[in-house]
Amino acid sequence: MIFCIFPLIVLTVLDIIEYDMLSLTQHQSWLFYLPLAKQAALLKDDLLEPVDQLLDDPLLVDLVRDCLAGRRPASARTGRPGIAPDRLLRCCVLKHLKGWSFRDLDRELRSNLIYRRFTRFDAEATPTYSAFSRLFAVLSPAVTEQIHQRVVGLAREQGAASGRKIRVDSTAIETNVHYPTDSTLLGDGIRVLSRSLKRMAAECQAGVLEVVNHGRAVKHRLLEISRAAKSLTQASRQRMQESYQKLLGLTRSAVRQAGLALRRCESGRLPVVGSALRMEVQAGQLRHFLPLVEKVITQTQERVFGGNRHVEGKVLSLFEPHTQVIRKGKAHKPNEFGRLVRIDEVENGIVSGYQILEGNSADTDSWLPALEQHEATFGHVPAMATADRGFFSAENERKAEDLGVEKVALPARGRLSKTRAKRQKQRWFKRALRWRAGEEATISHLKNPFSLRRATYKGERGFKRYVGWSVITKNLFSIARWLERKKRAKENRDVEGG
Repeated sequence: MIFCIFPLIVLTVLDIIEYDMLSLTQHQSWLFYLPLAKQAALLKDDLLEPVDQLLDDPLLVDLVRDCLAGRRPASARTGRPGIAPDRLLRCCVLKHLKGWSFRDLDRELRSNLIYRRFTRFDAEATPTYSAFSRLFAVLSPAVTEQIHQRVVGLAREQGAASGRKIRVDSTAIETNVHYPTDSTLLGDGIRVLSRSLKRMAAECQAGVLEVVNHGRAVKHRLLEISRAAKSLTQASRQRMQESYQKLLGLTRSAVRQAGLALRRCESGRLPVVGSALRMEVQAGQLRHFLPLVEKVITQTQERVFGGNRHVEGKVLSLFEPHTQVIRKGKAHKPNEFGRLVRIDEVENGIVSGYQILEGNSADTDSWLPALEQHEATFGHVPAMATADRGFFSAENERKAEDLGVEKVALPARGRLSKTRAKRQKQRWFKRALRWRAGEEATISHLKNPFSLRRATYKGERGFKRYVGWSVITKNLFSIARWLERKKRAKENRDVEGG
């Protein structure tokens, strides 16, 4: 009889804790914290207070909840209790608003009552920085885009964004890489391959896998190359080529050793006495880095000994292989290393859309996709659309007008014909261009207060998440500012009317 009842008890308990595994969004404060909570409620933050109510939107919380519940088939009802979806949402916004690292977020949440109250942790324990890193990575680029669309929907519902006009621009966002040179990339390749080999050797029998440490020789070669590169004489060039030849030899040696160890591991000829899981992890690292290091060897040979500076598919970073060279014509920064991002902005500083572009594409190719995305978001094309000269072409103007855009303000390049000059001197065209200039301030605002100057999340997937959350945070504060202005205007009217 006991054995018959026991399964029913287990099922009942699982039903009770079904949502506890994901953690509820209704948080009960600890009894001893209540006196302190009354005092903490008096503390205000001018930046966070207006956004607090926007983040209570049920649809936003549901998007995060569905993402957390979809990690495993039974994530919603089994396992240890995790972070509540509303807390994770608020932590993401707080991190990107302040431009913190995960360690900074961990430290500030533990030490600041205002941030605890904003993220709804109150007196409870906060996750560690490593837990934050894993939890943020759960929110995929697709979910980030859905959250962004919902925030734009909030702007529409509040009346902050009607979609009657749009301004488009593009900007380069740096990836988290050092300045790429062939010598430093070769050094990085030797370092990561040797590191994985050492970790594999630690899991094998002693003496089975011998790893040669090239660290000291690599450091000397890098110093020789940096010294020789300071002079443009023929003797310095010869010394630099000799040092590169030695560095390439060290890299090829590391590649051969890593390839041999990987083949022995895959064929089962490496006797493992430690953890087989750790062994497989390091083998996966070798599978990832070996093709990249081989590409670096090829491009170094082409540039240093062949004089070819335009190798197709050039690797700029072993750790962020999606990094591309962006040339925007800036005198102080001719080359930027990251990705090109298109930013679409509507009324009141709301960024209605963004897209991470491939390569150093021309701005003219981004004009029509921006209008199509605007129509998909708002259900209609804008009455007025504008951008800078980089987006101009007669075809772009014609296609925008065919879509139904009444006023297309794209300033032409070069010498203007009489007809074109007359069009660009019209009052509506000048007003559109003056409004377009505000896009530069929006991009600066994204890069500085909202930490979009350099994306610090790992990989292309992390880059997309980072850009998305910076835009989401910026939009939330734009909506909050608009609501505050609306509230003050109403108060002023009431005072004047009274």
